[in-house]
Amino acid sequence: MSTTVINSDRLLERFLRYVQIDTTAGDGSTGYPSSPGQLVLGRMLADELRAIGLADADQDQFGIVMATLPATCRGELPVIAFNAHVDTSPETTGAHVKPQAWRNYDGRELVLPGDSSKVIRVTDNPELKELIGCTIITSDGTTLLGADDKAGLAVIMEAIAWLAEHPEIERGPVRVLFTCDEEIGHGVDYVDLKKLAAAVCYTLDGSGTNEIDVETFSADLATVTVRGVNIHPSIGKGRMVNAVRVVADFLSRLPRDLSPEMTDGRQGFLHPYAIDGGVAEVRLKVLLRDFETRKLAGQAKVIHDVVAATRAAWPGCQVDMAVAPQYRNMADGLAREPRAVAYAEEAHRRLGRQPHRTIVRGGTDGSRLTELGLATPNLSSGEHNPHSPLEWTCLEEMAAAVEVVAMIARVWAERSGTVK
Repeated sequence: MSTTVINSDRLLERFLRYVQIDTTAGDGSTGYPSSPGQLVLGRMLADELRAIGLADADQDQFGIVMATLPATCRGELPVIAFNAHVDTSPETTGAHVKPQAWRNYDGRELVLPGDSSKVIRVTDNPELKELIGCTIITSDGTTLLGADDKAGLAVIMEAIAWLAEHPEIERGPVRVLFTCDEEIGHGVDYVDLKKLAAAVCYTLDGSGTNEIDVETFSADLATVTVRGVNIHPSIGKGRMVNAVRVVADFLSRLPRDLSPEMTDGRQGFLHPYAIDGGVAEVRLKVLLRDFETRKLAGQAKVIHDVVAATRAAWPGCQVDMAVAPQYRNMADGLAREPRAVAYAEEAHRRLGRQPHRTIVRGGTDGSRLTELGLATPNLSSGEHNPHSPLEWTCLEEMAAAVEVVAMIARVWAERSGTVK
């Protein structure tokens, strides 16, 4: 299997079509999925899967899309699943995306045409040096691109199409799982694992090429609510307690060395990332992240102590916090099913590539799926600078990911004893 057999033009066309559908997750929504565009894209994907020949392709009431590519060989073979999510980050708009395909990339900075202040610089993206001559895809700079995770969607769809077109490739049944609202921590809330019936799953939601994410952060979310006393400022002396000022004081008390700006590698962080309200009440959201789950309790205590100090400093205000779990490091779960990573590594080697086990300072649907008992490492799909107007992907990296998906299906069939 080589890149010459992958229909790169069709892969690119899929990706460009998907990113132009606004699937921005709605962080404040009470519905599921949190935005209507996710249902629109899910319906499109289900229709395309049926056109490929996956007769059972279906989008359920929650927007979850599942489908099965039947086995090409006899015998009891484990079901292998591949997952990507249809939503995009609420941190940058995904509405009216105008994708730009920079063919035969020449190694220079990319000045995005919709906003010339947005420049993808080689100094900030040194991996571009290895992609001269490739096709780089960006937005026009006014929105994110949506490669996170529409690159994953396009990769899986093209891999499924390629496998369907090559029934001579012996493999077991392959399941497709497309989820909603991953970006706001609800990607697998309504996934029916019994219906999925997979022995192992792989998310296509990673950067670059040839990486296998085997650890993610463990994650909680703290919500801090400050309630002040609102009154007309003309008579505010001695009576007003401005919640905006209180929350500003709260933020100034958080330890700066425990922030994303000051940490890397295996270091965890506290990250205040969303704030809304006014004089009477302000709500602040803070991400708690660490590779060691037990350390989240220590981070929560840091916030609790800052809450107490802020409350004491501002008589008349009320400061409360609540902490909710989000996802957990996938490492322990993957250790219980070592074939998930081992067979992915073998697939890379068969393609003449050197796989790299990596850790990711974030999480994927695979974090929750693994926690629920379905081992789900994360694979490269060509994502770079996610959640940003400077997001980009590379067509050749996506094509390489298509090959990996197809080869993983073959490896699992061979290692399960049916294929010689």
